[in-house]
Amino acid sequence: MSSYSKPCVLVTGFTPFGGESINPSWQLAQLLEGETIENHLIHTKELPCEFDKSIESLTQAIDKYHPSIVICLGQAGGRCDISIERIAINVNDARIADNAGNQPIDTPVVTHGPDAYFASLPIKSMLSSALQAGVPASISNTAGTYVCNHVMYGLLHYLSTHDLACRGGFVHIPYLPSQAAHHPGAPSMDIDTLVKGIKILLTSAITQKQDIKLVAGTTH
Repeated sequence: MSSYSKPCVLVTGFTPFGGESINPSWQLAQLLEGETIENHLIHTKELPCEFDKSIESLTQAIDKYHPSIVICLGQAGGRCDISIERIAINVNDARIADNAGNQPIDTPVVTHGPDAYFASLPIKSMLSSALQAGVPASISNTAGTYVCNHVMYGLLHYLSTHDLACRGGFVHIPYLPSQAAHHPGAPSMDIDTLVKGIKILLTSAITQKQDIKLVAGTTH
């Protein structure tokens, strides 16, 4: 049993990668540490932007805190809104090396694991709540094939194989304005809007046990 009497959620972010000096996912997560949403205490964890080690760090945090909800955050430079990921696939195909110099190509996240996992969060309810509050958001059908997808798959595989009373998923966020200033034409989102948005997503994830039917697909 957990030593933490109050129910909790875990929010993770990543260390900077790809030449960036900051990672907005961790900048955002840090601002949520210690807050309470729907009587759930928020714990946070910074994950290394490294294959395998990131999953190890994540599962250690899950074992420590015993959260009922896990939302992993990641930077998606070029995206214009908060992207709630629907699916993680069992493949690593790194366009660039991770922070430890690893660059796996066409390898499985988990050998002999399922081809994919769907997020176990009420993603349509989360989307609806964000949009109603005026926060730009969407459902994404690809978390990529880099460390973000790696972590999302690792999270859902761990929850599935350890029979934990916990639901999880992944959310990508845009650059912060200070980052976009160095990427001409790239969209960004200010930190206050990101904090508001993630709090809304957490509230929906905690309170909504059944998801809703909502058109949020794409044609290509």
